[in-house]
Amino acid sequence: MCDATEAPRCFPARTKIFFKTLLTQTIVQMKIAEIKIMRGPNYWSVRRPKLIQMKLDLEDMEQRPTNVITGFKERLQAMFPDMYQHRCSVGKPGGFFERVEEGTWMGHVIEHVALELQTLAGMDTGFGRTRGTGKEGEYYVVFSYMEEDAGVFAAKAAVKITQALADDLAYDIENDIMQLREIREETRLGPSTGCIVDEAAKRNIPFIRLNKYSLVQLGYGIHQKRIRATIASTTSNIAVDIACDKEETKNLLGAAEIPVPKGVIVRTEEGLKEAVESLGYPLVLKPIDGNHGKGATTNIIDWNMAVKALAAAQVYGRNIICERFITGFDFRVLVINNKFICAALRTPAAITGDGEHSIQWLVDETNKDPRRGYGHEKVLTSIKLDSFSQQMLDAKGYTLDTIAPKGELVLLKPTANLSTGGTSEDVTDEVHPANIFMCERISKIIGLDICGIDIMAPDLRLPISENGGAVLEVNAAPGFRMHIDPAVGIGRNVAEPVIDMLFPKGSAGRIPIIAITGTNGKTTTARLTAHIAKSAGYKVGYTTSDGVYIQNQMMMKGDCTGPVSSTFVLRDPTVDFAVLECARGGILKNGLAFQNCDIAIITNVSTDHIGLGGIDSLEQMAKVKAVVAETVFKHGYAILNADDDLVYDIRKGLDCNIGLFSMDENNPRIKKHCNDGGLATVFENGYISIMKGNWKIRVIKVTDVPITYGGKAVHNIMNTLPAVLATYLYREIKVDDIKEALETFVPSPTQTPGRLNFFKFKHFEMLVDFAHNQAGMQLLSDFLGKMDGSPKVGIIGGTGDRRDEDIKDLGSIAAGCFDEIIIRQDKSLRGRTAEEIVQLLVQGIDKAKTKNIPVTIINIETEAILHAYNTAKPGSLITVMCDDVLASLEFIKGLKEAEDKL
Repeated sequence: MCDATEAPRCFPARTKIFFKTLLTQTIVQMKIAEIKIMRGPNYWSVRRPKLIQMKLDLEDMEQRPTNVITGFKERLQAMFPDMYQHRCSVGKPGGFFERVEEGTWMGHVIEHVALELQTLAGMDTGFGRTRGTGKEGEYYVVFSYMEEDAGVFAAKAAVKITQALADDLAYDIENDIMQLREIREETRLGPSTGCIVDEAAKRNIPFIRLNKYSLVQLGYGIHQKRIRATIASTTSNIAVDIACDKEETKNLLGAAEIPVPKGVIVRTEEGLKEAVESLGYPLVLKPIDGNHGKGATTNIIDWNMAVKALAAAQVYGRNIICERFITGFDFRVLVINNKFICAALRTPAAITGDGEHSIQWLVDETNKDPRRGYGHEKVLTSIKLDSFSQQMLDAKGYTLDTIAPKGELVLLKPTANLSTGGTSEDVTDEVHPANIFMCERISKIIGLDICGIDIMAPDLRLPISENGGAVLEVNAAPGFRMHIDPAVGIGRNVAEPVIDMLFPKGSAGRIPIIAITGTNGKTTTARLTAHIAKSAGYKVGYTTSDGVYIQNQMMMKGDCTGPVSSTFVLRDPTVDFAVLECARGGILKNGLAFQNCDIAIITNVSTDHIGLGGIDSLEQMAKVKAVVAETVFKHGYAILNADDDLVYDIRKGLDCNIGLFSMDENNPRIKKHCNDGGLATVFENGYISIMKGNWKIRVIKVTDVPITYGGKAVHNIMNTLPAVLATYLYREIKVDDIKEALETFVPSPTQTPGRLNFFKFKHFEMLVDFAHNQAGMQLLSDFLGKMDGSPKVGIIGGTGDRRDEDIKDLGSIAAGCFDEIIIRQDKSLRGRTAEEIVQLLVQGIDKAKTKNIPVTIINIETEAILHAYNTAKPGSLITVMCDDVLASLEFIKGLKEAEDKL
């Protein structure tokens, strides 16, 4: 219905909006049927990976568009005046309100409300779409998010708000906005981690968030690096340990003739008394292993303050460092990879007296600064008064009602951390060369590759050894916020040298990714592609419909064709080549796990899964599969089936190189493509060949490829073609490597589980295959028609979430292929009863059979296999189209082993 504006905006403070209840009739509430979180390229958008997809049932509201609800537009404008900026499909400010006045449905309104809520909470995002599902009153409401938990909250809140607006009920949106801010602060990456991730993304370095905190992987597989806040995987553990021990740090620096304040360790009041007598006032007390100023008290001038400071510090640890307080200004110098990067002057949260207003009033006015906000949402953080603030005021004999003299700086925090309301000023260009040399030397003395150095000095324009300054601390994981967005001065891109250090010489930290999708043949193509790459020397991680494998070792079992499984491979530090099977379900549920791949293969598109997940036509299914191809790098290749019209047409929307494959070298599409200089693989004159422009490279005879069974398994010839082309595109993989790999890829329960696995018993054969849809069943039927063995017995089943006609078609194809049929059931009936599925299969069998075909119904798969085994006639071929591939294979192996022992 509409695409919302994506223009960034600034918003004034909100006020609470209430509406009087006017309606007395009962209104059926709109219902959220489901919410899906897209985390990668998806059906709705490849460029916008972070989307919420909400399926919404409008119920009675379907009959109440906005233009028939009295006062709706006015209430909406009153609650969200800044929504005027939403251009909507009108294409100009105020466009959305025009649509509301003309009349639009509530799903569309909810889309815009969800976006506006996030923006008001400091997460400015603006992409949205609302589309009907095909069922009256039901819509997909899709909108972008910055933090997924906040996006889900915004979806639910938008429905409640819109319902309240329609019903003219009171609603306080301030509570929702505040909750969104809290969710944002709890879940987002901090500003330091975030800026490093952003810099990596600018350089096309992929990243994976490894936990809900700040542990992030940059790059994939064997080339990955990790960061936690501003500690990197290259950071020395010993150096971090030293930096966390303030006494050890001071000793090392002092021994290297670095100016440091005199100090001692205290544990008790008696020890504190001795320290006071030795050092004199003013003093500083802080935990020996503290950070971010926690438990630190500065400028202690009497015994009462000292005792309170000791108690405050010992909240964080028993050992407390007591140092002489160095007067001057608080500076932070940042050194990365042993090179000086920048410096900032830090000022604790404070107000300046004006001789007229109380301290509390001045704090409130300071917090009205539009640069201040909640948590890390803006350049500065609002000042929050606490016990430390009270201690600072008590020391001066002030209260919050005190009117400070005009011009007096009243400090409200003991440390200059930005997270407590402090400010920073960039002074990078004022640092004396001697101080730069000293700081770079400090980073090497401690051994930190990302190093924050705290200096107290009158200024940094003179060597601190000459102006009485001193180095107070050396910090591992220094905060970057003060340098990125200083209150005064220019911001510094401090993430750039971090990425330069982690990924030198322009490395993107990537590994080759071949992504494979389609209706049939994905798993065999993925396994074969992985086998070729492994044979060429790569350490391959790959995903399939039966599991995740790292170097042929199964790591996860089950259908592993979604983003979780792909992420598992990309996270593995031993993998240098990824082959990822990407099925429809994962794309529709969460999107892809990667933003870009090097090569995408689309095998085919057929009717399987039509009617599920909002996909009701082959054209829509082709659009789902196209998502994978649309992620291919511009320099990469999308390898498409030239024999499939829908797949071939996908090339029109791609911005990458195109490779084709075909079972017919005379396919006009292949001829034109190759005449234009394109690459293709074809089946010609009994060979699998690469067409390179007008040249032909014969790779191997089909009869020498074991998975084709001497060319009888045509579908495996089709699966081999794109695997050959995909691996040929890597220079490190030669044609001889491909040929050797094809010769050694032997169909077996180990190498190709559930794909044409034969078991030879004494008097008959058994074949196991995963054919589970019409196209797969027809290909299997064609193969069986070329095989010896009589009678042919088929163990078949229907999948409950498919359409009636799809299940009937399975029965019809089976009737044309088998002499006897045994019907079994999947473990999951997926919304149907066993009786319904059996009835549909039998209807299909009855419709197609031209001879009397015995039909036996045995629900449990292993019992059906056992029945076929016990009743097998000599010379028969029993085909098991299994549901649980691994369990069925193990059961049949057991039968074979038992027979062999007789």
